[in-house]
Amino acid sequence: MDEPVRLVITAALTGRIDKQLGHHFKQFSRSQIQRWIEDGHVKVNDQPVKPKYKLAVGDVVTIEPEKPKKIDLVPENIPLDIVYEDDDVIVVNKPQGMVVHPAPGHPDHTLVNALLYHSPLSTINGEFRPGIVHRIDKDTSGLLMVAKNDMAHRSLAAQLKAKTNEREYVALVHGVIKEDQGTIDAPLGRSPKDRKKQAVVADGRHAVTHFKVLKRYQHYTLVSCRLETGRTHQIRVHMKYIGHPLAGDPLYGPRKTLPGNGQYLHARLLGFKHPRTGKQLTFTAPLPSCFQKMLDKLDKIDN
Repeated sequence: MDEPVRLVITAALTGRIDKQLGHHFKQFSRSQIQRWIEDGHVKVNDQPVKPKYKLAVGDVVTIEPEKPKKIDLVPENIPLDIVYEDDDVIVVNKPQGMVVHPAPGHPDHTLVNALLYHSPLSTINGEFRPGIVHRIDKDTSGLLMVAKNDMAHRSLAAQLKAKTNEREYVALVHGVIKEDQGTIDAPLGRSPKDRKKQAVVADGRHAVTHFKVLKRYQHYTLVSCRLETGRTHQIRVHMKYIGHPLAGDPLYGPRKTLPGNGQYLHARLLGFKHPRTGKQLTFTAPLPSCFQKMLDKLDKIDN
């Protein structure tokens, strides 16, 4: 929302203001609208209100959009776990808890800030995502390929689109999966119930995840997941869809889950053709210590 909005309430929009505005502006989450109301960006009949204010027929709601905060992209001397590097590409093992690129709420201390201090990056993906060909979530650890120039970026992006690259993740999920392997083919899109989440929806984008059981525990299963497509939160949503949400997942998992700093998901393997030489490159990264310690703990419990 870039411009002020004026809304005259009809019978269809009477009721709690946060709920009704959430229904009307489906592109924004209810919590975001509540924050606008609490911060004074929403007024009814020119007066500030509370999120629980009940709209009546004839009320005039005005919304002054929140001005976006300027983000300055500054190189930062943050240590990087670089698995491979040459004049065209960098393969980095991202730690759990690090955001990939700056965005509202995460203006700095990101992987991009660290990469810019280390090396020039491609310019194709815009001001705040230089070099970033694909992303993984903040609390997902593991391998990412980064382009140092535009030629490399175009080549790596084309491989992603053509699905010729390799991406394998290791995930710890709730429940014991009976099948040794399987494929989840279910379209993904924004959840109609919660705008912050993705969900399996009929009109969503094509999404396919192949999984294989690595080890079964008493109440959990360790799986490898290979992505055929790369949708937002794909593994997290697909595994929940088949009844096995990721352990530790604060967004898609159950309330009672394993302790930690987020979902137990690690990008273990990454393969692609070098953009200049055409040589096939494949890299692996071991599980982070917090992930491995949890598996060791589950082993002890089972034994």
